[in-house]
Formats: sequence, structure tokens, C-alpha cells
Amino acid sequence: MIRTRLTSRFVRRAACAPVACALAAGLLAAAMQPARAGDYPNGPIKLMVGFPPGGGGDTYARIVATALSKNLNAPVVVENRPGAGGDIAADVVAHAKPDGQTLLLAMSGNFSVAPVVHPDLRYKAPGSFAPVSMVVETPFGLMVGAKSKYQTIQQFVDAAKGGKLTYASTGTGGAAQSTMEIFKNKAHLKILNIPYSGSGPATTALLGGQVDSFFAPYTPLAGQLNGDGMRLLATTGSKRNPAYPDVPTFKELGYEVNPTQWYGVAAPVGTPPAIVARINDGIQAILKQPDVVKQLTMNGAVINDTSGDAFTKFVESDIADYRSAIKPPGN
Repeated sequence: MIRTRLTSRFVRRAACAPVACALAAGLLAAAMQPARAGDYPNGPIKLMVGFPPGGGGDTYARIVATALSKNLNAPVVVENRPGAGGDIAADVVAHAKPDGQTLLLAMSGNFSVAPVVHPDLRYKAPGSFAPVSMVVETPFGLMVGAKSKYQTIQQFVDAAKGGKLTYASTGTGGAAQSTMEIFKNKAHLKILNIPYSGSGPATTALLGGQVDSFFAPYTPLAGQLNGDGMRLLATTGSKRNPAYPDVPTFKELGYEVNPTQWYGVAAPVGTPPAIVARINDGIQAILKQPDVVKQLTMNGAVINDTSGDAFTKFVESDIADYRSAIKPPGN
């Protein structure tokens, strides 16, 4: 009993010692201080990508990361967290510390489509984020293997109406898969979705003959399209891509299939406005660099530098467009 009292008394005295209390209070106050723009960036920055290496999103992310590293004078490291059509990476960033050190490659799938088809998401788009800036937009395309018997989109449509064709997607509920479903509904086609974790695995499946077709943003896949790997049958968009002048749009065929895949950068909600502004300044600067523009727009993609509140409004409008075209599960 005496030892217990003495120990308790010692602990109380130690806890109340002026120097110790002051030091503890200082450490606590420092820990509670929000991140400041003057201290940013504080070490390497992670740019989270919701797909594995080798796909379109990963390609654009690495272009942005390389250029932004130089502008921010700190390493910007791409970290791939594939799965659920990009939703896993979005969830990680939504719950990350809002200090600008963890960013998301935001895109149509995990920002615009996910809230429509996955109402039970653990994050809200755009509400769980501080949208920084869009970067690039690219149309979607329907592709088949170079050795496929389907030489034209009309041949493919005729076969699909009969019934047992398959298509690879970059995940059920993603922007590409949702857009393909819009086309299927408008054309009254029967094509089975075979989901993969990203463009890399889906491309491998198409080249290996495991699926009949692949629907995805096609501009990052120019290497396969311009070689002997894949053939592009039709694209979304209002006009033909000059890089592929012989490929018709779905609109030409009488199907209003208009969505594009967009990519941008977002931070967790609560990130100090000054830090968001610093990241945005960096993005706007690199989007004016000729070498970056050339890499991003190769084969028909388009730069889109919409940022801040305008970016948020764009996302809200995009969500409304998908909601009007897609019925959530159970409806």
C-alpha cells in the first residue's frame, strides 16, 4: 500500500513537472497544427492509381508524376492499388491524412460512375476530396484482336445480336464497363462482361484470345493498335480521331454513346487550400510544357486543365449524366 501511494505520488509529481508539461504541450500543439503551404512538400508524394501498371491510367499518372516531381522539387511516386474499378485507391486517399502528401489519380470510374453503381461506397465523390485539377480526356474504343474475324463494327454488331460474344473490361462498375453497357442497351446486344483489374491484364486476355473484344480508353494503347496486336472498330466522341481516320464513331452508327474517360488529380478533403493551390499551380505549369503535352495528347487524347470549383462542378455534372443512363443495382 505504501509503495503504491509513493508510486502514485511520484507519477503525479512527474506528470506535473513544469518542464515536462511544457514539453508535452509543445509536442501536442505541434502535432495538432495543420499542414502549411510553406512546409510543403514534406518528403515524397504518393500518387495513388487504381489500376495495375501498363494501363492507360498508369501511363498518364507516370507522365504527370515525372513532370510534377520537377515542379514541386520532391519525388512524386506512383503507387498502384488495383481493384474495384479504381475504387480501392480512391478509398485509401479519401481516408489519408489531408496534408497533400497522398494524392489520387481521379478518373471517371472512381469519381463519376462509382457513386451511381455503388451506393454503399465508403467515400463520397466529390465530397470526400479536394479536387485539384483535371489533366486529360480520352475517348473510349471497342477493340478486337488483330486476327479477329470481325473486320468492321457492323460485323461485330451482327454477331453480338446472336449472342455469345464476350468483352473484357477494367472492372465491373467502372466508366469503361458502364459505357459499354450503354452501347449494349442502345444496340440491343448480348455480350458477356469479363472484368479484369486493369488495361494491362485485359489487353493480355484479348491478345491471348481469351475474350472476343475489349472496351476501354484506347489512346494509351496506341502501341498495340498501331502494331499487330489489336484493331479499333469504333469510338465514342462527336467526331473521328485524326490518328484513326478510318474508324467510325458510335454516333455515326446511330448510337448516342458519348462518355469520355477523364483523368485528374485530387487530394483528401480538408487539405489546406494553400497546399491544394500549390499542387494546382504545378499541374497548370506542366500542362503548358510542350514535351508533357505531346506525351499526354499522343494519339487523340485532349488536355483538360479545369481546376478547383469548376472541376468539382464538372464531376457533379458527369455523375448526373451517368445516373441518367445507368440504373443502379436493384432498380
